[in-house]
Amino acid sequence: QVRLVQSGGGSAQAGGSLTLSCAASGLVFTMVNWSWYRQAPGKQRELVATISSSGTTDYPDAVKGRFTISRHYPQNRVTLQMNSLKVEDTANYYCQTRWKQGDYWGQGTQVTVSS
Repeated sequence: QVRLVQSGGGSAQAGGSLTLSCAASGLVFTMVNWSWYRQAPGKQRELVATISSSGTTDYPDAVKGRFTISRHYPQNRVTLQMNSLKVEDTANYYCQTRWKQGDYWGQGTQVTVSS
């Protein structure tokens, strides 16, 4: 059974930093791609970072240069380091992966950035 358990997040001032973590079990960690999404109230869920099974990363312009996605093996953990936070980064953040034709999501972590 695949499980993704998130931790981290919380509140920060604009310009500050936070780290999100996603602990995975029930899959072959190094064989899947990993993503972080976020969803703000009243807005659609948006992709904020991906890392492929080969380690290639990608970010949308909104977070490029500020967010870093990393994999940690054999801890089987994916992290999202968020620096230079902005008020508009406030959202619920989710880790996500796909394994054996199934999509799996973490439980979500709230990030609140104040000015």
